[in-house]
Amino acid sequence: MIEHHGSCHCGRIRLTLSDEPIEVSECNCSICRRTAGLWHYCSPDLISVGGEGVAYQHGDRSLDTWHCPDCGCTTHWTATDPTYARMGVNLRMFEPDLWRDLPRRLVDGASY
Repeated sequence: MIEHHGSCHCGRIRLTLSDEPIEVSECNCSICRRTAGLWHYCSPDLISVGGEGVAYQHGDRSLDTWHCPDCGCTTHWTATDPTYARMGVNLRMFEPDLWRDLPRRLVDGASY
């Protein structure tokens, strides 16, 4: 199995992705516009997060958007509902070779 390793800028939060992204999602909701994330969505079983981040909830409080308390990078999001079997990882935390040439899909989160 292939693994991709990434981290926030300072390295406090480390990410291991055991999945092969085929596209990246760009969301236009109020938080994603500001963090400029490129999102890959998959099962939480395919992403390992090391280090301690800080969660931020906004809107309907259905997601925890995680960022590093030191460098501020937004690294991933998790659902507040533990039965929701999907999470998002910000592919910008990985080397550009992983995401640079992937097709982009617009997610109209501003309309939710």
